[in-house]
Amino acid sequence: MKNRVQLIGHVGQDPEIKNLENGKLANLSIATNENYTNAKGEKVEQTEWHRITAWGKTAEIIEKYVTKGKEIAIEGKLSHKSYEDKEGNKRYVTEIVASEVLLLGGNK
Repeated sequence: MKNRVQLIGHVGQDPEIKNLENGKLANLSIATNENYTNAKGEKVEQTEWHRITAWGKTAEIIEKYVTKGKEIAIEGKLSHKSYEDKEGNKRYVTEIVASEVLLLGGNK
């Protein structure tokens, strides 16, 4: 098996685009929703937020076509990073590094 993630969700805010020496970088977050019925018979909607990073041509597509509220599909790989914050605490970040973006329906 290989490290592969596929998500469909709505963009939480306009993507952040950075122009670097070796191309573009796009950062954004998308929300996925799951509906289920709990033990009491109540319908529950659970929202999960996912951090997305894209490079190069994929970042260029995101820059041109993706805005807050847009429904998109992402395919990529799961990535984990750690860093120290200003107070010296170790922080962990999990994100999806997107290799493909598919533009779906309209805005939410």
